[in-house]
Amino acid sequence: MDIAYSDVEPKSYAPDWTFIADPVTLAEHSDFLFVTLAASAATRHIVGKQVINALGPDGMLINISRASNIDEEALLDALENGRLGSAALDVFEGEPKINPRFLELDNVLLQPHHASGTVETRKAMGKLVYDNLVAHFEGRDLLTPVL
Repeated sequence: MDIAYSDVEPKSYAPDWTFIADPVTLAEHSDFLFVTLAASAATRHIVGKQVINALGPDGMLINISRASNIDEEALLDALENGRLGSAALDVFEGEPKINPRFLELDNVLLQPHHASGTVETRKAMGKLVYDNLVAHFEGRDLLTPVL
């Protein structure tokens, strides 16, 4: 499988991946488009009608980042009208409410956002809680105080 990505500049840690600066061009050359970027004013609806249409009727959009990065209306329109093959989402605009149009589609996978939901991350989170409790009861500074 060839891997390509889009960002503001090429990444040195990804020398075997193909850098494509423009998200529309990236989508044109992709079967699967994973959205994994942070939410900001600059990334709001960065995956809009042009990107979705470029991905095409055989393409799959997977958003594991933030709902604001996807133009949900453009996504729904493309899914309903066959311009996008499928989508997998774990974030939604207006959460916790999900647009009921998604529930009518058989080409969409919907699930709760798991973010850091790995065994390793959960173990590390538990250890951090434990270490903070030990520090507190021993009269030491907390590792991650909440002020």
